[in-house]
Amino acid sequence: MLEVKNLCASVEGKEILKGVNLRIGHGEIHALMGPNGSGKSTLSNVLVGNPLYEVTQGTVAFNGKDLLAMKAENRSHEGLFMSFQQPVEIPGVSMVNFLRAAIDAKRKYLGLPPVNTADFLKEMKEKRKMVGLDAALARRSVNEGFSGGERKRNEIFQMAMLQPRLAILDETDSGLDVDALRIVAEGFHQLRNDEMSAIVITHYRKMLEYLRPDVVHVMMDGRIVKTGGPDLADRIEAEGFDWVKAEVGASAAQ
Repeated sequence: MLEVKNLCASVEGKEILKGVNLRIGHGEIHALMGPNGSGKSTLSNVLVGNPLYEVTQGTVAFNGKDLLAMKAENRSHEGLFMSFQQPVEIPGVSMVNFLRAAIDAKRKYLGLPPVNTADFLKEMKEKRKMVGLDAALARRSVNEGFSGGERKRNEIFQMAMLQPRLAILDETDSGLDVDALRIVAEGFHQLRNDEMSAIVITHYRKMLEYLRPDVVHVMMDGRIVKTGGPDLADRIEAEGFDWVKAEVGASAAQ
């Protein structure tokens, strides 16, 4: 589904990504861990097409297409979704209108007619219940007056409505209590299928306990330096990242 080769990128002239290689298959969940400033969020922003980030080298293929050649909105229409660390408010824009516009734009891109109103409202109701989003919140402007946890839950609701093929969850667990985290994770698992994959960026093992990733990567200094199974996250939880730094340093010295 996603193949990243030797990806290098900078922001404001500072190189952040220094040769990222990553391959994600259909239906796989990949966790991305690492110290602050290692490049995790930069990678997610590059993938979704944030114009503040400049790709200086490398390629990214998404379902066989050149992702880097696409406009940001077309990446979304192709099935890429990102849940932000700090979702923004959009005053005056209702959730209903926001989601309907997004879905209709995607359908137009795919050559489909606008969504039927009754079907759309039914889908909203079903997906709202799936992620535990209160009906009153769903009727308000996007994220306006929402708590941090409510904003994160709202983004999972948006993901449920848009049905992406690759979801990037950038520290979605930040600001969530244990109960909310469980509800969000359960909602994600109900959405998951053999065609949907995810990149989960997190510092916390609890999120990974709920999402059960297939692969765990450790990112440092703009590169993915170690890859393993879920037990890798367990060791990081217990020992931190110093042992990974030591391994990388020893390997570089050889």
